[in-house]
Amino acid sequence: MFACDDFVEVDPIGPNAGDFFNTEEEYEEALIGAYDLLQATFWNNLIAVAASDDFGAGGDAFNYDQPVVQNVNLMIHSPADEEQLRSIWQLMYGGLNRVNYLLENRDKLEFAGKEGIIAQGLFLRAYYTFELVKFFGNVPLKVEEKNGVNRIADSQISAVDQFSIERVSSISAVYGLIQEDLKEAIPSLSPTQDLPYKVTRGAAQALLGKAYLYDGKYSDAATVLNQVISSNQYGLTMGDDYTNMFTTAGENGIESVFEIQYTNIEGAGWDCLQCSEGSYFVQFNGPRSPFNDDVYATGWGFLLPSQALYDTYEANDIRRDVTILDLTDLKALEDNKVYSAPREDTGFYNQKYVPRKDDKSGNASTAELVHKNNYRAIRYADVLLMAAEAEAQSSGANAETYLNLVRARAYGDNSHDYSSSEGSLIEAIYEERRKELAGEGHRFFDLVRTGTAKSAFDAYNASKPTGFEDVIFKENKNEVFPIPLVELELAQATERWGQNPGYNN
Repeated sequence: MFACDDFVEVDPIGPNAGDFFNTEEEYEEALIGAYDLLQATFWNNLIAVAASDDFGAGGDAFNYDQPVVQNVNLMIHSPADEEQLRSIWQLMYGGLNRVNYLLENRDKLEFAGKEGIIAQGLFLRAYYTFELVKFFGNVPLKVEEKNGVNRIADSQISAVDQFSIERVSSISAVYGLIQEDLKEAIPSLSPTQDLPYKVTRGAAQALLGKAYLYDGKYSDAATVLNQVISSNQYGLTMGDDYTNMFTTAGENGIESVFEIQYTNIEGAGWDCLQCSEGSYFVQFNGPRSPFNDDVYATGWGFLLPSQALYDTYEANDIRRDVTILDLTDLKALEDNKVYSAPREDTGFYNQKYVPRKDDKSGNASTAELVHKNNYRAIRYADVLLMAAEAEAQSSGANAETYLNLVRARAYGDNSHDYSSSEGSLIEAIYEERRKELAGEGHRFFDLVRTGTAKSAFDAYNASKPTGFEDVIFKENKNEVFPIPLVELELAQATERWGQNPGYNN
C-alpha cells in the first residue's frame, strides 16, 4: 500500500493506439497488421475442405484426435464445438477490427498514396467479412449509412459493443456491404504491386465478382469478372509450370490473382497456433508416420480425397495427379509399414497442399506449425469459371469460351470443348469447378450457393466404401455453421442474435 507510484506509472511498451497515425509509416504499419491475420485463414481452409463431399476427415484411426474437423466432415457439428470453428469466428473478426482501426483514422493525416492504403484496407475488410458470411451467415456487424447506402462502419468493435451490436438483416445484405467496400476500393488500387502480398485491382475485382455471384447478381458478376479477364494481367500456367503450381516454386505466378503469403522464418508454439507466420493447414495433409519418401514429408493423415473424386477425372486429365497423391499401391501392401492408416483410409492425399521435405527443412521453431506454402485464394482459372457461370446465368456469350480455356489446359488440346450433347452448360461448369478447384476449400460453398449440397452428399453416401460413415447433411441447417455457443453467451446474445437455424435442436 506504500509508495506504489513506481509500479503503476509504467511507460508503455510500443506505440500508444490513441496517439497513432501521425506519419505515413504508421498507416503502413497498421495496414500490415490488418494483412497479418490473413495467415490465420489456414483454419478456414481446413474446415472448408473437411466439409466437402469429396474429402474425408481422416485422422487417427483409433481416436477422434480433431473432433471438430471430424464432426464437420460428417455434418454432425454443434454450437458446443469450438476449436477451429471458434477460431474462424474470432480471427476473422480480429482481422476486420484491425482494418477498422485503420479506417476510423483515415482522415487524420493527408499524404501522397494514402488512397491506395485505404483501398487495400477496404479489400481486407471485404475479405474477412466474406469469410464470416460464408461460414456463419448474416453475422453481427456495425453498420452505418454513407452516401445513401449501408456500409460497414469505419469503427472498431469495442469491448462493450458486443452487448448492443445486431446481426445484419440477411445474408444478401452482408454481401451488399462487401460489394460496397470493394466498389470503393477498386478505383484506388494499382493493377500491379511492388510486393506479392499486396492487393491489386484485379484481386478486388475478382472478389467483387465472387460476392456478386454468391449474391445471385449474375449480370453484375459477369461485368466485373470480364474486366479481370480483359485486363490481360493474368493467365493460365501451362506444362511443367502448372504441374508445379502448388509447390513453393510455383508461388505468385501468372495465375495468382490473390495469394496469401506464408513463411517458415518466424516460429510459433502450440499455445498460439495463429501466432505462426507459416501455414498449419499443410501439416494435416501428409500421410501419417511412419512414412518414408524422398519427396513428401509425414503429416497427420487428414483431408483424404474420395474414390468418387478420383474417378471424376479422366486418365488424360493432368489435374488428377496435380490434385491427388495416389498411395493406393502402398496402402495395399500387407505389411502396413509404409504409412500408418488413418481413419477411413482411401489411399489418396491432397497433393496441392501435402507437406514436402524440401519445404519443411529449415522450419523455425515447431516444424509442424510453420509450413511456408502459400494459399492460392483466388486463381485465374477460378475467375474464368466464375465468369463462365455468371455469363451462362445471364445469357452472356462467353460462357463456353471460358469453360473451354480451362478444359484445354487440363487436357492439352481442344478435344474436350463443351458440346450440348453433354447436357446443361451450367451443370458442366459446376462439374468443372469440382475438378479444377478440388482440395482448395471452394467445393462446399459452391454446393451450398447452388442448392446442390443435399444431392451431393446423398451421392457420396450411396457410393462410399463399406464401413465408412454416412454424412448427415440437413437442409435449412448445414448450409451455414453454428455461431459458437460461447460467443453467444459472452455477448449475452442468445436471444438478440439467436442461433443459426437448426442448431438449437
